[in-house]
Amino acid sequence: MKKLFFLAVAFFLFNYCATAQRVLSPLDAGSKVHFVIKNFGIKTGGDFKGLKGAITFLPANLAASAFDVTVDAATIDTDNESRDDHLRKEEYFNVATHKTIQFKSTKVTLSSAKGRYYVFGNLTIKGVTKPVEFGFSATPKDGGYVFDGEFKINRRDFGVGGSSATMSDKLTVSLSVLAK
Repeated sequence: MKKLFFLAVAFFLFNYCATAQRVLSPLDAGSKVHFVIKNFGIKTGGDFKGLKGAITFLPANLAASAFDVTVDAATIDTDNESRDDHLRKEEYFNVATHKTIQFKSTKVTLSSAKGRYYVFGNLTIKGVTKPVEFGFSATPKDGGYVFDGEFKINRRDFGVGGSSATMSDKLTVSLSVLAK
């Protein structure tokens, strides 16, 4: 009976340790949050910094995986300070009122593509929350992971940029996030 009890305890501890949740923090150093949009028919892009949040990624237990990450909206950088100042204003990101852009997952699944995953979640920009979903890879690095993915959104869905006739409605967001 003692052997059976110790075997059950050992099995429980092994399973607990194998699926224990380790919360990772996204890091600016080694990460890139990039967007590309057409303006006057020319592709232009920019980056955000100020990554914060919590990531729980368990490849063996994707149901327990979760992403809750923000970037600092005021850090927008398009390599043009005048344009960046304009994008920080009310018509675009309104950083005085809406300090962060947030992604919070609702579900993480295995993708049909080998070595890839799929995340479903909510993206909040300027106080407007919309569902997004996209494929991503998770590459182990330095005791954490690098998460790479890409998705498209419509800026007007979030009230960004008003009714600009020169700027495309659609843009692509590319992520390469190092989390430890």
